[in-house]
Amino acid sequence: MPLTRIALGAGKPPAYRRALPAEVYLAMTETFAVPENDLFITVSEHGPDDFHYGDRYLGVARSDDLVTIQATVSNMRSAAQKFALFRRIVERLGANPGVRPEDVLISLVEVAKENWSLGNGQAQYA
Repeated sequence: MPLTRIALGAGKPPAYRRALPAEVYLAMTETFAVPENDLFITVSEHGPDDFHYGDRYLGVARSDDLVTIQATVSNMRSAAQKFALFRRIVERLGANPGVRPEDVLISLVEVAKENWSLGNGQAQYA
């Protein structure tokens, strides 16, 4: 059950903003075996005073089109699965809505299964 936050600079059209969660979710289904309807993604836009990034950190030439993706996930996937997710997100976002690979920053936050409550005050995965 990924819980995903996508952040970007303000000003992109609605179709662009809708494509981001759609493509990230498809990449997760392809590489992390995320089931149908396991979709919990927010998208937030930030003005220049609230969106800061290193435009050359680790030699990656980022632009103002940077998209950051932070997914909280259960700690049950291999390094190979994580690397496949990273690649697939970049591929899918490159195709739709057209984000450059350099402008995709992904962070996974892993938690134990007992740290999830998906409603009703229950720990469904514990």
